[in-house]
Amino acid sequence: MLFSSYAFIFLFLPLTLLLFHGLRRAGLDRSSILSLTAMSLFFYGWWSPRYLLLLVPLMLANFAFATRLVPRSGKKPPGAKAMLVLGLAGNIAVLGYFKYANFFVDNLNDLLGFDLFLAKVILPIGISFFTFQKIAFLVDAYHGRVERLDLLDYSLFVTFFPQLIAGPIVHHSEVMPQFRKTGAVPAACFALGSTIFAVGLAKKILLADTAALFASPQFSAVAAGAKLDALAAWSAALAYTAQLYFDFSGYSDMAIGAALLFGIRLPVNFASPYKAESIIEFWRRWHITLSRFLRDYLYIPLGGNRKGRARRYVNLIVTMLLGGLWHGAGWTFVVWGVLHGSYLALNNGWRAFRARFYPGTGSPNLPGRLLSRAVTFVAVVIAWVFFRSEDVGSAMEMLRAMAGVNGFAMPASLASIAPHLPKAHGPVDSGAALLVAGILLVLSWLAPNTQQLTGYVGPSGAYGSNEAVAVPVARWTVSPRWAVALGCLFGIAVMLMSKVSEFIYFQF
Repeated sequence: MLFSSYAFIFLFLPLTLLLFHGLRRAGLDRSSILSLTAMSLFFYGWWSPRYLLLLVPLMLANFAFATRLVPRSGKKPPGAKAMLVLGLAGNIAVLGYFKYANFFVDNLNDLLGFDLFLAKVILPIGISFFTFQKIAFLVDAYHGRVERLDLLDYSLFVTFFPQLIAGPIVHHSEVMPQFRKTGAVPAACFALGSTIFAVGLAKKILLADTAALFASPQFSAVAAGAKLDALAAWSAALAYTAQLYFDFSGYSDMAIGAALLFGIRLPVNFASPYKAESIIEFWRRWHITLSRFLRDYLYIPLGGNRKGRARRYVNLIVTMLLGGLWHGAGWTFVVWGVLHGSYLALNNGWRAFRARFYPGTGSPNLPGRLLSRAVTFVAVVIAWVFFRSEDVGSAMEMLRAMAGVNGFAMPASLASIAPHLPKAHGPVDSGAALLVAGILLVLSWLAPNTQQLTGYVGPSGAYGSNEAVAVPVARWTVSPRWAVALGCLFGIAVMLMSKVSEFIYFQF
């Protein structure tokens, strides 16, 4: 069931809200949490009931492991470390089988000339996201960072439908205390939640899906052997860059908005990443909850920056390599991860170089900042080419085309400007693609993000997010003017939902 579907917006969500808030008004607070858990399981089972045969046993098994890991009287239980290793290995093994078994067998056959056969393994939707949440919970239980063990709260933590399929990757300390709140949900949560949900829906339907019309045909053409000219290749890469941002940030907004309707705040996941002036800053703004998980549960345990500069750079590359594999089983994701790991290593190395040889130089001026932003953006676009391409060969062909190896051709819409140049004959008009991508990217650079527009902040606490920045000229308020504007935006998006398309991150 997609957030951007009639079934979700007009059936599932209203019924779940009625049940939850009806129980709250009757004073049955724990029953409302039980109902929300049951509806979340129904939401997940909508995709395929057999997915529940994996999700529920894994959830119960992880809770059982956690009960054996929590320190008692300040001391870890006997065998706690072995239980932790077993629990982590079990989660990783399940994820590895469903996500990487076919990839491993195919590459083994290619490398060694074997003829092994493995039936196509169907990837359970959302498995990468809820596996990370369960792993973090086990690690924190072992280290005594879990305040309270309650099966119902834990079940909702794992299954809460707004974040179950594609995040944000929530930390237990952010949401489980909220499950224990009592009483009616404040009306302000409804106003803010519906606003953020409408903004996210518009991002997906009006912006991301429009960009996809220009990106997907060109990437598919390259995968089929077509040769794009430079303008067409850049239009495809930029259109996908816009599509991915508005698709995933739109989903995250819808998840945050839907959760707010139940009085639950989820962490911020995006903060205008294409405004970043370095790759380090980009990863503080892009998929924030994944970045912090990789930092806290992979990079720091590997040694972080505590074991010398060379080891730090290796840790960065290994962390991002595994982050790439988390996204998908394919060499394109490996290259994407290694690229970003290398970017981060270079960025940290450059900062160390400047600090040593040019101390006290201060912040760059406006031209320097714009140059930094441009270099960062181009590096991100190059990596997105691998992220989107069917295989490494297709990605390299797209990059060669972007470099001008296949020459330049004018799209039909711009042919009159330079009649001496050959006319392009691609799957879409690259002039229109560049125009659409340009408009969307300018929006991502200049427009306020959702937090700036609405003043939303994530859950409080040491692990919470607080990303809101006031923008007085465009600040949302509960008013008839904003209600009409958002109602029109929501109505237009709903009317254009007839052709449902999945969110990109659902495949991960």
